[in-house]
Amino acid sequence: MPKLFPDIGTGPPLVGIALIAAQGKALDQGHEVEYLTLANRSVLARCVSSRVPFSWMINPYRGCEFGCKYCYARYTHEFMELRDGMDFERRIYVKQHTAWLLRQELKRVRNGQSIAIGTATDPYQPAERKFGITRSIMEEFARHEGLTIGLVTKSDLILRDLNLLLAVSGKNRLSIHITVTTLNTNLARVLEPRAPRPDLRLKAVQKLVEAGVRTGVNCVPVLPGITDDPSDLESVVRAAAAAKAMFVAAGPLFLKPCSAKIFLPFLKENFPDLVPLYQERYSDRAFLPVEYRRRISTLVKKYCVKHGIGMHDETFKSQAVPERHLLQQLNLFAAGK
Repeated sequence: MPKLFPDIGTGPPLVGIALIAAQGKALDQGHEVEYLTLANRSVLARCVSSRVPFSWMINPYRGCEFGCKYCYARYTHEFMELRDGMDFERRIYVKQHTAWLLRQELKRVRNGQSIAIGTATDPYQPAERKFGITRSIMEEFARHEGLTIGLVTKSDLILRDLNLLLAVSGKNRLSIHITVTTLNTNLARVLEPRAPRPDLRLKAVQKLVEAGVRTGVNCVPVLPGITDDPSDLESVVRAAAAAKAMFVAAGPLFLKPCSAKIFLPFLKENFPDLVPLYQERYSDRAFLPVEYRRRISTLVKKYCVKHGIGMHDETFKSQAVPERHLLQQLNLFAAGK
């Protein structure tokens, strides 16, 4: 049987996060997945980009088992000198001492600044069942008040922490974003092979809302020629309304070169007729033209009005980010995560 992970050969000495990752200790193994420790020195990362509507980011894990074919965040493993795009879903790094670090670092958060959890990896991916890093982070947030917090996930595992989320939202402004890119279960299984089914995510939305936790649906990313048909978009909004979602956000695919290495072969295998379209649209850019983004925004807004729910979450309104940037970058907040 071939090795799942090849031996690291000789080369330049590792430094920084690559060295820390190489020193990680094996915690456990799953089906084609290895869990390793990551002795991080910080859990709260400052966001300096003007493109995103939040000030701070938290990712409890590095890597994500859901294996979404479109995930933009695969590049984050390259910082650890893991260049194979599949490493992102096969090598999951579990951050250590996160709650203690967060307690120290929350002193840096100022009034009006917001914290986004799950900007690169899903905080409720399967690893969370084993290690509970996200739960420890939310337990720490429950000790504080006056914070603005957003969390994005594709997993109904979040319901495990319902009482804890209520405790956090009782003293802070908490917003949960459940990602649903399609209602087609077969399509979702191909696009997001190890994520919970769309109907389970929508049931989680309803249970969270009914319990009193502000929750909405992220229809992110919208994939040209695959999930952007008006009837498909309306079906997601309609289902979100039926689940009592308080808002819906939508934004088109953001395709970095490292993600294209995984996504384009997937496209060739499953949607070969769309390959020329994607090669043309993403040949020299990661974002689609503003006209396309505006079309998606207009459609989703129309359907939200029709079905009686908000267009997008107001959690990060204090950041005063223009709507074009918010809609363009919501996929960065989705874990795609």
